[in-house]
Amino acid sequence: MPEIRQYHDPSDRESVIALWQTAFGYETAHNDPALAIARKLAVADGLFFVASPADKVVGTVMAGYDGHRGWLYSVAVHPDQRGTGLGSRLVQHAEAALVQLGCLKVNLQLVASNAATAAFYQSLGFAIEPRVSMGKVLYHKVPPQESGEQQGDQ
Repeated sequence: MPEIRQYHDPSDRESVIALWQTAFGYETAHNDPALAIARKLAVADGLFFVASPADKVVGTVMAGYDGHRGWLYSVAVHPDQRGTGLGSRLVQHAEAALVQLGCLKVNLQLVASNAATAAFYQSLGFAIEPRVSMGKVLYHKVPPQESGEQQGDQ
């Protein structure tokens, strides 16, 4: 069973990007894997975890905590590892880290039509709540990274 540990850049970077492209497919700048990794590492909250049996990342979860609510992001499991319990272990690992910070509730978002993923989270105790999720894209207002990365629709 793959070990779950904190993300270590740069050794994990390419494996995580490949996994996310396989699991999610990315088409917009605000979901660019390299940018998401860089921004998460800049926060330095220790809530970015990977599952790795050796030199390849086969699962990820990013968590966030603002002192009020926790959030789960980028829960991904390589297709070869699905059905092994790894996704559940990743979520539970992130939940435990959030609890250590005093987090009382964790939230996540998923596409409404993704019934299989909703069932997975419900099996872990998550419930659909009567809320409206709203978002606003801001990437076009963010200055380019110092590394020279350009942002925009991809």
